[in-house]
Amino acid sequence: MSDLIIPEGFVRNAVGHLVPVDQVREQDKLRDQVAAELAEAAKKLHLDLKNFKKKSLGDIADLISIAGERYGVQMGGKKGNVTITTYDGKYKVVRSHADRLTFTEEMEVAKVMVYDCIKTWSKGADNHLLAIVDRTFSPNRNGQIKTSDVLDLLRLEIDDDTWKAAMKAVKDSILVSGIAVYIRVYERVNGTDEYRAIPLDLAVV
Repeated sequence: MSDLIIPEGFVRNAVGHLVPVDQVREQDKLRDQVAAELAEAAKKLHLDLKNFKKKSLGDIADLISIAGERYGVQMGGKKGNVTITTYDGKYKVVRSHADRLTFTEEMEVAKVMVYDCIKTWSKGADNHLLAIVDRTFSPNRNGQIKTSDVLDLLRLEIDDDTWKAAMKAVKDSILVSGIAVYIRVYERVNGTDEYRAIPLDLAVV
């Protein structure tokens, strides 16, 4: 649809229809302009972040190789967590690897068992436990369960046979599907040994 030539004096609406420009409200034109400008800026920012990550990983890998050459060691593979700092200690860059986890069908079995426990305990289950359970088994907009919520659930120590069996099912459902590589940059807080992350996430800038 986007490859079709739009005649002069027309614009295409969201369902693909051609609409005369003079029939488009000024507010709609303004909204279109703002949304398009922000989207283009976001695409550029996304590309900049991709290039930054690629450069960071390449530079750190080169640094490790140079260190290996100094000692006659051939460095292989890209795994391993590495921290590098500036000479004055002002900045710190961390390359870290983490397993990317998914969950098998056994998680559905665990869910049934956990809720069976809740029903059995009825009013005896405290609100904190109920909140963790509800959060764990509530998928996000992509239909995925958050790994951090699952780990919170596994940390609970409850002396109940059904609960223990459910936690075993949770553990058995965890499947390593790959490895995620992260680059995190930190700046030292003036006059302290504390480092504060330089946010690269729009939600926290």
